[in-house]
Amino acid sequence: METIITQSVQDYLKIIYDLTRSDARASTNEIAEAMGVKPASVTGMIQKMTHGESPLVDYQKHQGVVLTQHGEKIALEVIRHHRLLETYLHETLGFNWDAVHDEACRMEHVISEEFEERIDQALGNPTFDPHGDPIPDHDLIMPPHTTTSLEKLQPGQQATIQRVRDRDADLLRYLAKHSLIPGTNVTLLEHSPFDGNLSLQIANQEQAIVLGPGVAGQIFVEIKAK
Repeated sequence: METIITQSVQDYLKIIYDLTRSDARASTNEIAEAMGVKPASVTGMIQKMTHGESPLVDYQKHQGVVLTQHGEKIALEVIRHHRLLETYLHETLGFNWDAVHDEACRMEHVISEEFEERIDQALGNPTFDPHGDPIPDHDLIMPPHTTTSLEKLQPGQQATIQRVRDRDADLLRYLAKHSLIPGTNVTLLEHSPFDGNLSLQIANQEQAIVLGPGVAGQIFVEIKAK
């Protein structure tokens, strides 16, 4: 029996896709934390998604889970809906970038493919959303992108902010207040070995800013070649 592709299943696939972009597999604990549910609930859902002729995930006990080709296709379709909606809400309807994530989450599961394509055309086929996340194209291929966590910068290195995580509206408002948005150039002045704090110089600003690791870990940059 095939897994019915419910909204909950789509949400799981999105989370697993995000968690496995850098790591080979996602653990049930990582998925549970990202979803805000108990690990037992994750295990139950994963077991459902491994059934049928076209399983959505590949799960190995104690080794975690990864999407199958079929599961990845569904995840990318929902991600395309979400990021196009975020871009439309921000650029066309004037929503602040800290308000578009929740709105897009409510609509991503229900819009038609025709509506998706009309949004894409109206926006001029964008490749990145307001937070700098890449938008899969019509064929569900991600545009090429390479980013590094701000935490990994070394003192003296210069970089351009490419994307920030979009799930915390308060964080997005804080980042916008300090111009820590995609396209902004920054220079790392100091990296404290004791508490992980970063002293950062933002382009065109006289005052340096100190960011804790919890904030720096939400910002991704492209390092400039010397």
